[in-house]
Amino acid sequence: MSEHPSIKVTKGQIFTRGITHRCPNCGSRKLFKEGSLFELNPECPDCGLKIERDEGFFLGSMSLNYGVTILGFLLPVLILYLVGVFSGLTAAIIAGVGAIGFPILFYRSSRSWWLMSYYFFLPHHLPANRGEIAAGQDENL
Repeated sequence: MSEHPSIKVTKGQIFTRGITHRCPNCGSRKLFKEGSLFELNPECPDCGLKIERDEGFFLGSMSLNYGVTILGFLLPVLILYLVGVFSGLTAAIIAGVGAIGFPILFYRSSRSWWLMSYYFFLPHHLPANRGEIAAGQDENL
């Protein structure tokens, strides 16, 4: 028997919405402010899900971005250098440009994926998946 039988938004939906930069609660494409590449909406304009959570919540997205940059970009450049595909200068230039450019390009994904990972493991914290909150009750119960 499930601990939370009233789950309406499944983990599969949360995952799909996360990788496509959608609100994990309602699926709208409004995580980021319109016309802005880097600024999150404080809450989803469609369903009211609080996106900007507690101070420091998105520090994990910085770690995710850093890890993906190292493993997904810089490590392959190093390996290609070590096997002789790139010269030292070429590898250094590619690594230098990529170390700055890749995290910028991956910024939106890292924010969305971090939000997705939170609700993937705690789907009952989504407003769509929880019942009414009593006065004074923590919304994350």
